[in-house]
Amino acid sequence: MADKKKPSPSDAPFAERIDPTKADLSQEQFHFIRQVELEQWKKKTQKLRTRNVLTGLAIGAVVVGIYGYTFWSVSQEKIMDEIDEEAKRARTQTPKIGAN
Repeated sequence: MADKKKPSPSDAPFAERIDPTKADLSQEQFHFIRQVELEQWKKKTQKLRTRNVLTGLAIGAVVVGIYGYTFWSVSQEKIMDEIDEEAKRARTQTPKIGAN
């Protein structure tokens, strides 16, 4: 018959965290750990760089949109033109006196 006592997957140690400064590691093991950490760091920084670029582009697009809309809306305003026209009419309608 088959063995009745099989090791379950939960009994096996999996990726135990160790402190490299306190654990008894050889130079090769320490070097391997460092290589794995560097590869993980490279993957994370690439994802972060992509996210940062996308976030920067989104913020830049919002800023340029607000800036452009402000210029467009100000160019549509005719308030100052109307005030200038009223002032010209008022000047032409008032009688000329020595003080003017």
